Amino acid sequence: VIVGFVASAVLALLFVWQERRAPQPMLPLSLFTHRLFALTSLVGLLVNVAFYGLIFVFSLYFQRVNGLSPLSTGLAFLPMMGAVLPVNLVAARVSERVGAPATIAAGAVLSALGCLALLGIGPGTSYWAIGAQLTIIGAGLGLLVPPLTSTLLGSVEKSRSGIAAGVLNATRQTGSVLGVALFGSLVGQADAFMAGAHAALIISASLLLAAAAAIWRGTSNRASH
Repeated sequence: VIVGFVASAVLALLFVWQERRAPQPMLPLSLFTHRLFALTSLVGLLVNVAFYGLIFVFSLYFQRVNGLSPLSTGLAFLPMMGAVLPVNLVAARVSERVGAPATIAAGAVLSALGCLALLGIGPGTSYWAIGAQLTIIGAGLGLLVPPLTSTLLGSVEKSRSGIAAGVLNATRQTGSVLGVALFGSLVGQADAFMAGAHAALIISASLLLAAAAAIWRGTSNRASH
C-alpha cells in the first residue's frame, strides 16, 4: 500500500511536468487558472469522497453488523438513490432562483446534516431509524450535481467543454476511490467498526461543509471584486 501511494505521487508529478511542457497537452493546466473551474473540480472531489465512501461503509454496516443479505443491503439504498433523480429535476429551478453556487452549497450542507444525524447509529439500529437520513444525503447530492456540472462547463470556452467535463468526471471518480480507501481503512478492524463508521460520518460532514464553504466564499469573493 505504501509503495502504491509513493508511486502514485511520483507519477502525478511526472504527469504535471509532462503536461506543462507538451505543445498540445491532454489536460491544459491553464484551465485551473479559472476560479470557478478549480472550485467546482474541488467540490466534485470532496463530495464524492464523502458520498461513495459512506456507501461503502453502510454496505458493510448493513451486512456485517445488522446481518442483512446482499440483496437486502442493495434494496436498503433504494430510497437514498431514488431521491437523487427527482431532486435533480428540481435543482435547475432552484439554481435559477438563488444561483448555482448557493444551490451547490445548499446541497452539500443538506448532505452534511444527513451525515451528522446518523452519528447515533449502533449495532442493531433499525433500518427505519437510518433510511430517512440516507435519503437526505441522496437528496443533497441530487441538488448539487446539476448546477455543479453546468457551472464547471460554463467557466471555460465552449471549445474546451469536452475536456472540462472529462476533468470533472475524473476528479469525481478519484474522490470515489479515495473515499472507499480512506473509510475502508477506518472500518477495517472488526472490533472497531462502529468507531470507524462514526469517524467516517464526521469526516464526510466536514468535507461536505468544506465544499459548501469553498464554493460559497470563492464565488462571493469573485463577485465582490
